[in-house]
Amino acid sequence: MSADLDAPLLGGATPRPRLPAPTVGPTAAGPPPVGADAPGGAVAAGAAAAAVAHASDRGARVAAVAIALAWHGAISLPAMLGAWSGLAAPTVVAAGWLVTAAVGVGVGVRLRRGGQPPARRLAVLLLAVDAAVFAAAGKPYLFTTANWVWGGLAWFFLLVLWRRPVGWLLALLGAHAVIALVAVLGDGATAPADLTRYAMYAYGTSSLPVAVFVGAAAIAALARDRAGTATAALAVETERGAAEQARTERRARLAVASGTAEEVLAALAAGDADPADPEVRRRCVLAAARLRRLIAESDDVPDPLLHELRAAADVAERKGVPIDLVAIGVPPELPVEVRRHLVDPLTAVLADARDGARLTVVAQPDEVVISLVTPDHDGPEATGPPAPADQHGPVELLEERDGEIRWTQTRWRRT
Repeated sequence: MSADLDAPLLGGATPRPRLPAPTVGPTAAGPPPVGADAPGGAVAAGAAAAAVAHASDRGARVAAVAIALAWHGAISLPAMLGAWSGLAAPTVVAAGWLVTAAVGVGVGVRLRRGGQPPARRLAVLLLAVDAAVFAAAGKPYLFTTANWVWGGLAWFFLLVLWRRPVGWLLALLGAHAVIALVAVLGDGATAPADLTRYAMYAYGTSSLPVAVFVGAAAIAALARDRAGTATAALAVETERGAAEQARTERRARLAVASGTAEEVLAALAAGDADPADPEVRRRCVLAAARLRRLIAESDDVPDPLLHELRAAADVAERKGVPIDLVAIGVPPELPVEVRRHLVDPLTAVLADARDGARLTVVAQPDEVVISLVTPDHDGPEATGPPAPADQHGPVELLEERDGEIRWTQTRWRRT
């Protein structure tokens, strides 16, 4: 392939190197796989489902953090301050409140960013606060809101164990109930009424956090499953559409290929055409060039337009016509129909070429211009291109000839 635009086109000129023979037929790679069975398809479907589950879980995380901190600040704090003078060790109760508040803020920030807190260490810390506050509250405030660990600490257990197995939360709440029972018995509250109150407190302060924890996990799992099902259905629909499009394109190419070669082959088979007739030979060359270009349409290559031009030029070179192909710029991605209208008229002219041809491709993001210059010659025009200034949608065809040079140009502009 040469970039010498001033080189003569006549057969006696300096020999030109031949174009590299294009690869024709299906490529080794084949068309890209489509659907959930494609490499990475299952991974993409799983990622989409995980993203939906994460988005569903985000609202529950925000709600749990808001409940825990609001309860801690709006209910526990005023009750603790109101009973300050009567608490057995108010400083210990206040210190436990501050430690729990710090844990809640830190865990809330981490959950907001999508991370997970160190569950074991924080669970141990909260249980230590639980035991210290029960011991420091004193018997008069054992079953009051001033002993804020009764109603508020379970929400912080929920936060530090978010996205952990529900068994972990049940175990932590069980440890909390044991600590409370030890405090109740240690303060001598062994009357049936006290034990009943203890049971009601243990159940009432644990049931709602457990319900929120299990509900959030169930909603996230349901969202993940539904997203996975929707993604799989979309992949199947996409694969079906791609298969239908491929079948339609194959049928269209088959129809074009049949129309290209059927007439000349039928004439040869019926004995109505003489293989020695130059016109019949030109028609055969044109049919072969178009068939090669149609086959090249289905190849998976980086530059389909240049690949199809090389396929058309290869047929001309096979009959001894030297071809110069110059490409300037990178062609944009074009639909098959547009490429066909750009290349087909030039294929017809290449089939008529005798002494040489220069093919120039100038590509820009919004425009592609392909020019073909060949020596003009006398002869029938049966295999020539359509009439000058023909228009195929966004593709324009121009032709000029003066008896010495034949110039043909196809142009595509983005509309």
